[in-house]
Amino acid sequence: MAFNPWQTRLSNRDRSLRVHLIGIGGAGLSAIASVLLDMSLQVSGSDRQPGAPLQRLAEHGAQIVIGQRAENLTERPLAERPDVVLISSAVDAQNPERRAAEALGIPVVKRNEFLPALLAGRRVIAVAGTHGKTTTTAMTVQALRRGGIECGYIIGSEVPGLGNGAAGTAPEFVIEADEYDHMFLGLHPSIAVITNVEWDHPDCYPTPASFRRAFVQFTDNVDRNGLIVACSDDEGVRRVMAYALSRGPRWITYGLNETADLRARNVRSLPGQGVEADLVWWHAPKGKLELAVPGVHNVRNALAALAVGVSCGVSMDCALEALRSYQGSARRFEWKGEVGGVIVIDDYAHHPTEIEATLHAARRRYPDRRIWAVFQPHTFSRTQRMLYRMGESFDAADRVIVTDIYPAREIDDGSVHARELVAASPHPAIFYIGALEDVVAYLVEHVAPGDVVITLGAGDGYKVGEWLLERLRS
Repeated sequence: MAFNPWQTRLSNRDRSLRVHLIGIGGAGLSAIASVLLDMSLQVSGSDRQPGAPLQRLAEHGAQIVIGQRAENLTERPLAERPDVVLISSAVDAQNPERRAAEALGIPVVKRNEFLPALLAGRRVIAVAGTHGKTTTTAMTVQALRRGGIECGYIIGSEVPGLGNGAAGTAPEFVIEADEYDHMFLGLHPSIAVITNVEWDHPDCYPTPASFRRAFVQFTDNVDRNGLIVACSDDEGVRRVMAYALSRGPRWITYGLNETADLRARNVRSLPGQGVEADLVWWHAPKGKLELAVPGVHNVRNALAALAVGVSCGVSMDCALEALRSYQGSARRFEWKGEVGGVIVIDDYAHHPTEIEATLHAARRRYPDRRIWAVFQPHTFSRTQRMLYRMGESFDAADRVIVTDIYPAREIDDGSVHARELVAASPHPAIFYIGALEDVVAYLVEHVAPGDVVITLGAGDGYKVGEWLLERLRS
């Protein structure tokens, strides 16, 4: 691949390269910034709101400004202006800071153009799929590092003991391969993981077929002598495999089905919130998988990490030990606290399948408790396209509260309202409370000792749980 000047400098780890990130506090860009700082590059960035990721990056040497203004670039001395500006997918063409960079002649790029240079010369392990990417990526990193492979990584969430990004010293680099805005099509991995392929992001992929085509294209980018690790339990993955199996890379399948190369069977809950299963590898028993995190979905995530770890030379026992100690990541069935017998958990689930998996895991963990689901729909386009499927995803909860839709990068055009989701749901105890503050006030009056409150969504609905705990303490 031919690189332009800034890409060449990045691929050569030129420490004088200045990179500015607009939206540096987001999950994707904050992880990239962590890697760049680990490489001792010159990193600056801006975001609309302060937050813990910005503070952490500043402590590691990044120059951070709050607010996205043209002056963030135009008022810099010429010698201190960035060589390249990396923007998140949420930064639109009218963003004043982006427009200033373009007016100054500074290259403005998204992740799919930036990552090939950042990862040049590395053995890339890309974890793709509609659901489970973050957990599978984190588990894979933990397995490799426990096996002595000091891989680099980019993870879409904070993980205890890992953070969300590091340059690493080994050739291997594990990256959460986000399909949004076609980011993952900029990657050329040696090993690819596909956890599942279920239509999402209708603003990027208008039909399920267009979504599947992107994953087929992703498999085309895998090194011909490489490896694809795929969940054969998933219908979408099987459809992608039907197109891609004859195209070169070796495949390893995993799942709970009897034909999987790496299989879990007899899945059962453990005391606490963990789960265990018996392992079968190429039809031979291989001991027991034990996890401290709940749910069948996490068993599948762990199988993917196990397959990658063993394929990279980590012993099965070492990889299993690493997975046994995995404690989860931020916003993935994250325990927020317990006050007065009321437990609060937060989860990033915002797609119907993710919501179902999270709530069913909660039901298995708390079979005799009343479960409240507080769901903040994420984006108008997803809510409109998946309205009825979303409405059917709450069956494992006893009470469901739906808040106003979190717009993210979208503008409310009046095409859909959260009340329509409530109306479309068959759940007998679902209702609408728009503002997060009003949800907290309602819960304070109605929760009781023994209840479990789970906040769901990819926006800022997690604040409900934090505020609720504060109110209950007082």
